[in-house]
Amino acid sequence: MTELAASGRSPSNHLLRRDVRFLGNILGDVLEHQGGRELLEHVEKIREMSKSLRAESSPELYEEFMNTIKTLEPGIRHSVIRAFAIYFQLVNIAEQNHRIRRKRDYERSAGEAVQPGSIESIVQELRSKNLPVEEVQEILRDISLELVMTAHPTEATRRAVLDIHKRIADEVMELDNPTLTYREREKLREKLLNEVLTLWQTDELRDRKPTVLDEVRNGMYFFHETLFEVLPDVYEELERCLAKSYPDEKWHVPTYLRFGSWIGGDRDGNPSVKADITWKTLHMQRNLVIYKYENIIKALMRQMSFSTTIVNVSPELLESIRQDAEQLELRTVEAWTNEKEPYRVKLTYILQKLQNMREDDFKDANKRYHKVEELVADLMLIDRSLRHHYADYVADTQLKKFIRQVELFGFHLAALDVRQHSQEHENAMSEILAKAGITSDYPSLSEQEKIDLLHKLLGDMRPLLHETAELSEMTKEVLDVYRTIGRAQAEFGRNCISSYLISMTQGASDLLEVMVFAKEAGLFRRNKDGSITCTLQAVPLFETIDDLHEAPAIMKTLFELPIYRETLQAMGNLHEIMLGYSDSNKDGGMVTANWELRVALNDLTRTAKEYDVRLKFFHGRGGALGRGGMPLNRSILAQPPHTIGGGIKITEQGEVLSSRYSMKGIAYRSLEQATSALLLGAYLSRYPTQEKSSEAEWETIMRGISEDAQTKYQDLIFRDPGFMTFFKESTPLPEVGELNIGSRPAKRKGSDRFEDLRAIPWVFAWTQSRYLLPAWYAAGTAFQKFIGEDASRLEVLRVMYREYPFFRSLVDNLQMALAKADLTIARQYAAMIQDDTIRARIFTQIEEEYARTKDMILQITGQEDILDNTPVIQESIRLRNPYVDPLSYLQVQLLAELRSLRAQNGDDAELLREVLLTINGIAAGLRNTG
Repeated sequence: MTELAASGRSPSNHLLRRDVRFLGNILGDVLEHQGGRELLEHVEKIREMSKSLRAESSPELYEEFMNTIKTLEPGIRHSVIRAFAIYFQLVNIAEQNHRIRRKRDYERSAGEAVQPGSIESIVQELRSKNLPVEEVQEILRDISLELVMTAHPTEATRRAVLDIHKRIADEVMELDNPTLTYREREKLREKLLNEVLTLWQTDELRDRKPTVLDEVRNGMYFFHETLFEVLPDVYEELERCLAKSYPDEKWHVPTYLRFGSWIGGDRDGNPSVKADITWKTLHMQRNLVIYKYENIIKALMRQMSFSTTIVNVSPELLESIRQDAEQLELRTVEAWTNEKEPYRVKLTYILQKLQNMREDDFKDANKRYHKVEELVADLMLIDRSLRHHYADYVADTQLKKFIRQVELFGFHLAALDVRQHSQEHENAMSEILAKAGITSDYPSLSEQEKIDLLHKLLGDMRPLLHETAELSEMTKEVLDVYRTIGRAQAEFGRNCISSYLISMTQGASDLLEVMVFAKEAGLFRRNKDGSITCTLQAVPLFETIDDLHEAPAIMKTLFELPIYRETLQAMGNLHEIMLGYSDSNKDGGMVTANWELRVALNDLTRTAKEYDVRLKFFHGRGGALGRGGMPLNRSILAQPPHTIGGGIKITEQGEVLSSRYSMKGIAYRSLEQATSALLLGAYLSRYPTQEKSSEAEWETIMRGISEDAQTKYQDLIFRDPGFMTFFKESTPLPEVGELNIGSRPAKRKGSDRFEDLRAIPWVFAWTQSRYLLPAWYAAGTAFQKFIGEDASRLEVLRVMYREYPFFRSLVDNLQMALAKADLTIARQYAAMIQDDTIRARIFTQIEEEYARTKDMILQITGQEDILDNTPVIQESIRLRNPYVDPLSYLQVQLLAELRSLRAQNGDDAELLREVLLTINGIAAGLRNTG
């Protein structure tokens, strides 16, 4: 299985081709060893036929290919599926390694070549524009990027499999070592053979759904393996480049890049996330951080052997050691007996204080750390002492990174966001207000009546109910969450939870409800001097197209409320707002969702500016094109520059986490590119490129295109009565739910309504069946309708593609989706639909729209073929398709067999298992799930 690598065209990729060929040969050896020559021959025969079919259509070969697949004996079939799936896992590892290799090639050039998108490239660009150092410092103070891990169920790969992948990646990278002897290379091959064999004999499917705490551990894995080391390295590189371009300034970059998490805090539609789970999550995160700090301190103790017989340490260090000795008993840490090595003595006390944080018995202020600032103060004291006796090299190399890690990760590792559906809040508020005798039917109040009532309640510091009041379990759980947040802020620091997200925000009352609950838990209060203290911000999540339309008016209503304005002032006049890419796409289609999100960004920013409020936009992007997925740096640059002033948050989820953050080199490159994009965006917000006079006209054109696209999209999705039948029967939607990839149900409620289907399985199912419909459908009709019979209008779209960044990004994303879609394969899935009329009508519409969209894209771009503008990706998709195709054909066959059996009230666990294996394999081959 080596042909994919051998077909690469670029000579610069010869090492990538070498690695893929090498791993493919090893897999071939494993297949022959495990399944005999027969298995390897079956795999090779299917691969060759699939390649030939891609190269040239042949009815005879197609018939032979389908017959070969259909006549596979179940045991062989199972192994064939796994062979193709594992092959893609190995190819993906090789491609990731090659990205790291390219980065190292630039670094080996010793500055002669600067890698595009690197931190060095953007700092050099700022310097070349003669940006003064004061303005650079202002930009660094203003920029903010928080990457938020979510537990959304799109990661189809088990943790055990990812561990094997990491070991394979490390060993393949060793192939580049020019000093390896022949025997060492042989031993390396033996190790890789062992790993691939282990991968072959490891079950890639989970035997149960993960619990929420399993998902918490999975998220923490990335901090443990990569982010704890890589994140401070990105800061160090930025400071190095700044010092090189602005040598007269001493740089300490403020905290601008950090990670957050929803895992353990997101309870929207997940009944498993209770208040106690959130508390346990925060404890687990703190335990990891303390473990990391302990290891660093132990390493520093080994290194810092400075002796007072040779150097004079600072008096404040000696005084701090004296105080520690008086106040602190070394219970779990062995005392350092050589008093002439004061750094080791001091670090011993620091270690004991950290270990005491794990136990509730040590609440005394001097026996443990209560605030992260206390640990930073101890480390800075050591830093000053080192510089006192000119050990600044040690301070800059061994201690500086640790201080940065403490600043970044605190005692909470990552800020945890809490999220809940607005309906849950209304239900709880209704019960509480009825119990309190305030109103017996809160839901029946008009929106204005709700706002007036909640605003009044917010100004009254008396509790609505006594803590012992009898309430339903659901309402008690809603209130417990706020009390848990209060406890958490006291125990882990205010930054551990500061955002409360409200799914399906549809009115100002949705935010005010959360604030009233926060008041009940002491998170919002008016002080004796009349000032307001609020430690939790209600964050609206606008998801559907209608919600995006209403968003500016909702925020304007809130900004007009006196107590809300006071609260915002107490929080620095910064308001977080989340925009959902998934549900807006599911609701209105790709073109309309992208346009309406852009309009909402601009309108919300304009509204906030009227009230002197800065906005931090939280972009809820998924990994797939149908959910706003794109590389991290592109997702930052896709925002209008004037909308990033208050900071950016972006979700990182599912397979995106493992693809970006499993390997240190890839994680570093991704975060470096994000930093570069953030700095560029900040520069452009200050010095915008001259707005073209045509831009207002282009926006008018886009509004019309968006409306036509929405009509076309909703005609199929909402107004064709057979659509849901088509979707369920021609995609593996029902089976995706059996993949055990997340603790959260696939539907918000136990209904089959389209509205209750989550966006993730919606996109996942269309991707598996190779339609990729949410990522491109309706664009062709909208473009064609705009052009009509007027050829000059096509030229307008061509100019827009060249000169209007939003439109260019839109068209290029459409290209990517069209390239990954394959309606020849999709037709096989459509054959599973029982109703011939529904199948013929809807598939014909999809087929015609695909051809129309492709034709329009080629006319607008002037290209001969889709993705001619990005030949590397074009070639990668071309080379991967023949290897994905067998898995797709096998999936269709297996789905048909399984569904037929289940229609007769039967079942077959092994058949289901094979279906799920094809889902994993196709996800690896297409490099995304949802």
